[in-house]
Amino acid sequence: MDREPATTPSAEEGAGVRNLRKRLPDESGIAFVLLVILIGGALATPDFLTLSNLKILLLNGAVVGFLCLGQTFVLLTGGIDLACGSITALTCVTAALLMSLGIDWHVAVLASLSIGIVAGAVSGLLITATGVPPFIVTFAMMGVAGSIPQIVTGAETIQVTQEGYKFIGQSYLLGVPFPVLALGMTTVSAILFLRRSVLGTHIYAVGGNADAARLAGVNVRKVTILVYAISGFCGACGGLIYGSRLMNGYPTAGRGDELFFSIAGAVVGGVSLFGGKGSIVGAAIGATLVATISNLMNVLNVDSYWQPLVIGLIILVGVTFDTMRSRKH
Repeated sequence: MDREPATTPSAEEGAGVRNLRKRLPDESGIAFVLLVILIGGALATPDFLTLSNLKILLLNGAVVGFLCLGQTFVLLTGGIDLACGSITALTCVTAALLMSLGIDWHVAVLASLSIGIVAGAVSGLLITATGVPPFIVTFAMMGVAGSIPQIVTGAETIQVTQEGYKFIGQSYLLGVPFPVLALGMTTVSAILFLRRSVLGTHIYAVGGNADAARLAGVNVRKVTILVYAISGFCGACGGLIYGSRLMNGYPTAGRGDELFFSIAGAVVGGVSLFGGKGSIVGAAIGATLVATISNLMNVLNVDSYWQPLVIGLIILVGVTFDTMRSRKH
């Protein structure tokens, strides 16, 4: 009696697993983890998935989301931006200071965004011009951008009286907070930019192998300055949201856990610290996951000093998996 080869079922199963992996997007794993956290949070406390708490989660997550978005662009090139939180503080105070001088809030907002872009671009320029590692350059920029608002204000907040400024952080469109809509539109634009534009391809190329990209005709200097300018812009958006929600210029805005949250969200979302791998979608899900964990801990009245420990562990696990994955390839 003929018998089928014993290897046939396992070979077919292996092919099925490979096909399933091909069909599932890379972000499926982190999306599943987010779903588990949401379900777990709902079971842990009825206050978690209430409408009011979800609005708080989205509003607080908008700042982290913008910082994570900018951080993703930088990480894709193999760099890191430690100054994004300080740029948030700088632009938050800049907008309030300009308005206190009688300048219309529209102009103050544009000026603040410009300062954020310039601050980020300066970091990129220094990195490309000097060859100093991004960690050192952005660490220095973190100190500079973080100190300026405290020096100018004497570490005091600046009150904002122009009511129109509330639109950025306190308004709702179709029942959705404007900061969340702004983050959503910016995220979609970033996805299209990376997927459809030549510069988006160049960003991945620089992160994959900067020397090979240079030999292929990619302007590595231009790409590096661009991604840090984008990160500065995203930091400025976070500063404006902070200032508008509080209606003041807060000199330490964004200098708390936001920097670590932005890195954790991107890394956990699959963006490689070694550059060249990852997606905006994954980073967005990762940022949502980190913001959700932070919010859940607040709802459960967990002491605040536990949050850096949890986020630190998240970063450690994400970096460990990233390193192991890179070694396999």
